[in-house]
Amino acid sequence: MAKDNPFDPDLVRELANLIADTDLSEIEVEKGDLRIRVARMVTAAVTVPVAAPAALAPAPVIAPPPAAAPGEAAAKTGAPHPGAVLSPMVGTAYRKPSPEAKSFVEVGSKVQVGDKVLLVEAMKTFNEIVAPRAGTVTAIFVEDGTPVEYGEPLLVIE
Repeated sequence: MAKDNPFDPDLVRELANLIADTDLSEIEVEKGDLRIRVARMVTAAVTVPVAAPAALAPAPVIAPPPAAAPGEAAAKTGAPHPGAVLSPMVGTAYRKPSPEAKSFVEVGSKVQVGDKVLLVEAMKTFNEIVAPRAGTVTAIFVEDGTPVEYGEPLLVIE
């Protein structure tokens, strides 16, 4: 290495090879007045599913729902019940509009198309879940304030 050019391309190559051979994202070497820093760009792909509004079409089940109580287990395994109302997004389910209010629906409640049956809160926004069909609520799979996944059955309307 010449006195007038302190840059050492071989050292930079060695440092680059060291980064490539390890999980390091950067390395810095300092000797006297010379400082060499070699870094690599690390990019991560993030996939965010976009849910269709519940009014357009029910969301498909993309994963089996979590285990439930023995009586509910049969209703929640395998193919979803044809009357199941599925969560259109990941969030927190609420069965009532406020902690002191009564639930939107209970098992046995009669509902009409468009009646509000639940709320799902996602990113501080409360999304109304409405009945896609008229009928009677025969099962409710979520408790107030429980987390729900995209496509998870929330309740059944028959």
